[in-house]
Amino acid sequence: MRIIWTEKAEKQLNQIFEYIASDSSLYAHRTVGQIIEEVESILSHPRKGRMVPEYERDNIREVFHHPYRIIYLLKDETIEILSVIHGARLLPDDLK
Repeated sequence: MRIIWTEKAEKQLNQIFEYIASDSSLYAHRTVGQIIEEVESILSHPRKGRMVPEYERDNIREVFHHPYRIIYLLKDETIEILSVIHGARLLPDDLK
């Protein structure tokens, strides 16, 4: 399996970095690094994340790096990172 980041998820990760970096570039690097580590940990157990309740699809799952939800799609031999969103935000009706 391999990980693919969608353009949307990459943009969200960059926005998280920029937001945190406005106060501390150290914590911005640390937080983004930890999010990336959490994503990479999915490779060893792709179904480790729970099913996203808002979508009720077995192939759309999520793991957490507090306070962020990392939402991904299991697809053949890939794990597609769909979104990295703050847990307090509502998810859109369609992730794509």
